[in-house]
Amino acid sequence: MGEEIKIRPFKAGDQDRAKALILSGLAEHFNLIDPTLNPDLVNIEESYISQGSLFLVAEADGALVGTGALISENANTGRIVRVSVASTQRRKGIGRLLTEHLIEAARTRPFKQIVVETNDDWYDAIQLYQHYGFAEYDRRDGEIHMMLQL
Repeated sequence: MGEEIKIRPFKAGDQDRAKALILSGLAEHFNLIDPTLNPDLVNIEESYISQGSLFLVAEADGALVGTGALISENANTGRIVRVSVASTQRRKGIGRLLTEHLIEAARTRPFKQIVVETNDDWYDAIQLYQHYGFAEYDRRDGEIHMMLQL
């Protein structure tokens, strides 16, 4: 039987682990990462929670293995950001669980639509969002922009 995955809201004690997980995923994809380009990760509580956004973490056996956030673009539109899963934990449904929780949270806000962007060569992420009904509405500068009507 596999590990039980728990999705829960971010707590201050998650700061270092969440930041490291996200930066590790970016470094893996881009081969290097400049942490100064990610100032929102310096203080997740301040950048997300105190702004009224939702920042979730996924845990497996007490280890932080995933992150994802829902921010407000405007009164009608939410944006999913910072979805990341530890490389050793991929293909276990963690990204799906995080996405499901974020979509459900968007419905309760209540947003009318959710947008997300990812790199156009990040095929697993694109397929994940397509699975939940997100459709491409723009593609530029190596990024794909997708939307889900709620």
